Parts: sequence; C-alpha cells; structure tokens
Amino acid sequence: MMHFADSLTFSGRKVVAAWAALPFPALSSSSLPDVLSAHQQDVPWKLLSSWREQKVSCCFAQSVVLRGICQEKPTSCPGQPRSPLHSCESPEQVLQQFLHTQFPGAFSTSHVLQQPCDTRPPFPQFFSPLLTRRGFLLDKAQGYSSGGVESIPVLAALQSSPVLHSLLSGLCRELRAPNVRRWSSFFTAGVEQDDFQEALEELKTLSQCYETGFGASEDEADSD
Repeated sequence: MMHFADSLTFSGRKVVAAWAALPFPALSSSSLPDVLSAHQQDVPWKLLSSWREQKVSCCFAQSVVLRGICQEKPTSCPGQPRSPLHSCESPEQVLQQFLHTQFPGAFSTSHVLQQPCDTRPPFPQFFSPLLTRRGFLLDKAQGYSSGGVESIPVLAALQSSPVLHSLLSGLCRELRAPNVRRWSSFFTAGVEQDDFQEALEELKTLSQCYETGFGASEDEADSD
C-alpha cells in the first residue's frame, strides 16, 4: 500500500485519502453510463476519514476501482447517445471518461472488475432494505430482511487532493493545542521536545503541499 500511495504522490506530497461508495448507488436496470450521468455534479463516493465531510472539486492524482457493475445494458433511449458516457465502448472507457470530466488535468487510473464484493456471513449485515440480494437499489423496500444481501457493487478510490490540506493542517492544530510540557508521561517513551516540535513543523509543511491557492486562506488563518 505504501508503494501504491507513492505512485500517486509528487511535489513533496506523501499522503493520499481513501474514498468509497459501499455499495455503489446503482439500480439493477441501469447501465454504468446511466448511473454516472446522474452524478455529473458530484462524485458518488464519500471520504472514509473521520475528518469533516469535504466536497471533492479537484485532485492531483487518483486511482479508482469499480467492482460488480461492469456488464453494460442497453439504455432506455435508442438512437443518439444521451451523453458522452453513452458513446463509450466499454465500462473501463466509461469510468475513465467520467473521471476525466470530473477532474480535468488530474492523473487518473481506473479499473473495472466484474466480480462484486461478497457480503455473505460473516460480513456485517448493515444494509438498507432498499437493496436487492445483489446490492442494487430498489424504488421501494423489499419484503425480506436486508440480511439477504449476498453481494454488492463497490467503488473505491485513493486520491491525492486538496482535501488533505484541511485534514493535515487540522491535525497539526490539534497537536499544538495541548501543552505537552505539563504531561511528564508524554515523553517517557523517549520522545524529545525538540523532536516533537520538528515533527509538527514537518506536518505543517506537508499540509502546505496540498494547497491550490483557492479556499486555503481560512485554514491558514486558523493555523496561525
């Protein structure tokens, strides 16, 4: 994983953020172009970090994997395609075109796998009754327990993005807040005060590597 993250980072960046759609929001009767066309204003995956929710508007590099929804189905509108996504010849091209549209200029790799994620026991059954046994969305709740969900389509992504500026600078502020000199036990493990301060400065410098020049002033003001 460390080497994989390194392949998505450059210009002093060392951290990537994990995102996922579990399950990927798709109707069983929809094709992949139909599903992604419904998310032109926002990507259909969420940040897995415990940091506050952030909307992804751009990224530097990313790797995206989609499982369990690679079988293309005829769209409901024959003839002219409804969007550029419908003119793609394969699920891989559909996903790559979507990423190119959402994040122009970013380095993106994508993979589409046919095998869905297996959710049979002992996988925790926390699913909504609005899912079929194969993890696709229904218009109304089904008559059996959500424990019957046997597999789901999943999208997962690793991104090097400006979101990490807020996350890392926020972590730096939280670490600066307590007066660690008052906690004698804090340094019993062999950590020196100078080393601790140097690590904080390195963390601040790392957070600055994710600035884009837009919307960073608030975070910088807080860090000061």
